Amino acid sequence: MPAKALPATGDIPHKTCDASGMAEIHRMYKHGFKEAPALVTGVKSGDLEHAKVVATQLDLLSVSLHAHHEGEDQRLWGALESRAPSCAVDVDRMKSHHANLAIELKKLDAALPLWRASAKPTDAKPLVEAIEGINKALGIHLPDEEKNIVPVMETVITQPEVDWFSKHGQKSTPKGQGWNALGAIISSQPDPDAWLRKHLPPPVRLIWKWVGSKKYAQTRAALEGK
Repeated sequence: MPAKALPATGDIPHKTCDASGMAEIHRMYKHGFKEAPALVTGVKSGDLEHAKVVATQLDLLSVSLHAHHEGEDQRLWGALESRAPSCAVDVDRMKSHHANLAIELKKLDAALPLWRASAKPTDAKPLVEAIEGINKALGIHLPDEEKNIVPVMETVITQPEVDWFSKHGQKSTPKGQGWNALGAIISSQPDPDAWLRKHLPPPVRLIWKWVGSKKYAQTRAALEGK
């Protein structure tokens, strides 16, 4: 079979940035919210200490997802609409997804304090329902965004603009949750070591190995009630 002719150089879009970080952070949300119902129901009735640990984890996920979407709402959609007008339909759909997720996140944020304070199964029920709503919405939104938005980003968004989104997300991390947030991202990647080599310089990787990974392991043990 003859080889397929390559398109003319002018037909190949110039890649303006690496937006693979979108899928990387999405993996953290997918893993974190997927395990969340079992973490909540795994807390024994009245075990306030365990409930506090799980509630802190859910708060981290909620705050992070709120900030992730806030950054896109502020700086991504307008840029795509002006630089890639043919993407407008996809952008409108993303905005609708964000609105739906905001509703589900608001339910989680409302249910979390009561359950944290009581650790009662009756208070866990609305919390789990909110998490399930988030998981359903994420199942629609995340793959759609990765398929239809990320490729366009990589032809019209600059690397400094992409880097801003990462910094914006980092700034949202609640105080004292830095190692936990980093560990949640690393552990959700298909190749954690490759992620570390890509994103962290050698000195930081050593700090993660000797300090951060141990603190993250302690957090995971506490989440599982060990």
